[in-house]
Amino acid sequence: MSSRSQRIPLFMAMLALCGGSLLAQMPNPYGAPISLEDAKKPAAAARAEAAKNNWTMAIAIVDTSGNLVFYEKMDNTQIASATVAIDKARSAVLYKRPTKAFQDAVAGGGAGLRILRLQGAMPVEGGQPLIVDGKIIGAIGVSGDTSEHDNQCATAGVAALK
Repeated sequence: MSSRSQRIPLFMAMLALCGGSLLAQMPNPYGAPISLEDAKKPAAAARAEAAKNNWTMAIAIVDTSGNLVFYEKMDNTQIASATVAIDKARSAVLYKRPTKAFQDAVAGGGAGLRILRLQGAMPVEGGQPLIVDGKIIGAIGVSGDTSEHDNQCATAGVAALK
C-alpha cells in the first residue's frame, strides 16, 4: 500500500474524531481555479482594510491546488508573515474551510489537538476559501497583525468577490 493511500484513511479518521463541526464545513466543491485578474480583487480589498486600520499585512491568494497566484507584502510587515499568509491560504483551500475552524478545534483541546498532526493545517485565523457560485476557486491568507485582524482583512477580501 502506498504512503498516500495509507494517509487518506488516517486523515478521515482524524477528522471524524475531531467532531462534526469540522466536517460540517466542507460542502462546497472545487471550481475552476482563480485567475490572476480575479485574484487581485480580494487582495486589494484585504489591503484596503489593513491600510484603513493602520495594520501592515502580507496577503496571499492561492488557486484550488494551493499554488500561489498573487502575493503582496505591505512595507514594514514582519518577515515571518510572508510565509504564514501563504500557509493560511493553502490550508483554507486544501481543507475547504477557514483556518479559524482549526484554531477553534485546537483551542477546545482534547480530540481537537489531533489537528496538529494534519499536514498543512494552519490552526491560526486569517485564511478563508474564496467561493464563487457555490464553488471554491481558491483561498486568501492574511498575516501581519493579530489573528483577529488578519481574519478581518481576509473577510474583506472574500466579500470583494460577492
